Amino acid sequence: MAPTRSEPRQTSVKHMSSAVPSPASRISSVLPRRRALLAGLLVAPAMPLIGCGTPAVAQRGGLPDFADLAERVLPAVVNIAVQSETTTVPPEFRGTPFERYFRGRRERTQGAGSGFVVDPAGYVVTNNHVVGSATRVTVSLQNGTELPARVVGTDELMDLALLKVEPRQPLPAVPWGSSGAMRVGQWVLAAGNPFGLGGTVTSGIVSARGREIGAGPFDDFIQTDAAINPGNSGGPLFNMAGEVIGISTAIYSPSGASAGIGFATPSDLARPVVEQLRRDGRVDRGWLGVSVQDLVPEDPRAGRRAVLVTDVVRNGPAARGGLRAGDVVLAVNGERTETSRALVRYVAALPPGQSVRLSVQRDGRSMDTSVQVGRRPPGPG
Repeated sequence: MAPTRSEPRQTSVKHMSSAVPSPASRISSVLPRRRALLAGLLVAPAMPLIGCGTPAVAQRGGLPDFADLAERVLPAVVNIAVQSETTTVPPEFRGTPFERYFRGRRERTQGAGSGFVVDPAGYVVTNNHVVGSATRVTVSLQNGTELPARVVGTDELMDLALLKVEPRQPLPAVPWGSSGAMRVGQWVLAAGNPFGLGGTVTSGIVSARGREIGAGPFDDFIQTDAAINPGNSGGPLFNMAGEVIGISTAIYSPSGASAGIGFATPSDLARPVVEQLRRDGRVDRGWLGVSVQDLVPEDPRAGRRAVLVTDVVRNGPAARGGLRAGDVVLAVNGERTETSRALVRYVAALPPGQSVRLSVQRDGRSMDTSVQVGRRPPGPG
C-alpha cells in the first residue's frame, strides 16, 4: 500500500479537538483512492504539557545506552500547545439559506505538538501543520515554564515553522547535524510530546533514506523505526552525537499509532529553510514554470536518464527563455540532470532572478538556453 499525504498538514480543525479523539478520527486521507494512511503527528492534549532539549552515548553489551544522550538533549525539546478559532458550517447546511446562521459562530479548538530550541535566544523549530492557523501558540519547557510564542515564519512546502519566545535567560539549544552523513542502519533517538504525554524519547535506526511519500515536490524523507506517534510532530530526530538530523513529520499507520514506520524531514533540507525564515520571515524559491517527467534510458530521444518537458507555463520563465514542450533537459549549469525531482530541487534552491543554463535536446539536436529563474508561486504544487 502506498502512503498518502495526510490532512493534518492542513489546518483542519478535526485534528485539533479539545479532547484526544479515537485513532480513526485523527487520520484522514487526502487521496482517498489509496488505502494506507499517512498520519500527521498533531494531537490534542490530554494532560498538562511539559517541555523537554541537548548529546553522548555509552555501549553496554553491544547495544547503545541512550541515558546520557537523552539527559543532554531533552532540556532543548519543547511541547507546543496551540489554540485556534474557526467557523464551522455543518455539511448538511452548506449551500443552503441556513448557512449564514453558522457563519457568525466561532469554535475554539486546541492541539499539541513538539519542537526544539535551535538558538538560546528563544528560536524554536516545529512543523507548519502544528501551528497551522493558530491564534495562540504556547511553548512549554521541561521545567514547566510556559512562554507565549510568536510565529516568525512558515513554509508549507517543507512543512516547517519557526517560532520565537522571549525567555528570561538563555535556553538550552541543540545543534544541527548532517542528515547526508547518516547511513541506513545507524541508531537514532526521537524526542517529543506523543499523545500529550510530554518529554518522551524513543530509539530506533534509520530504516531508509530519500523516501517519497506523496507529501509534496520536495519529498526526501528519512524513514525510521523509532516509535513516533501523534504529538511528535515537529520533534527532533537525533544522531548519537546529539545533533538534529531530522524533524518528525509523519507516520505510516492504519491505526493512527506507531507501526514502526515514521518519516522525518532531513536536516540538510530543513536548516537552510529555517535560516531563511529567521532572516526574511518567508521562503523564496526558484521556479522555471514547466511540467516535467522522468525520461527512461530506453527512450531513443535521450539514450540516458534525463528529464522531459511536458508543458511550459505561458509567459513563464522557461517560455521566455525559449524552452518548449518536448525538450529533453540533459544538464543544468553543466551538471547532469537525471530525474525531474532533482531538477525541481536544483532550481528551487536558486534565488529568483538568477539565470540558469539548461542543456537540452530538441528534435535530435543539442543546444543550450539561458533562463532567468522566477519566484515560485505559493501553493503546495
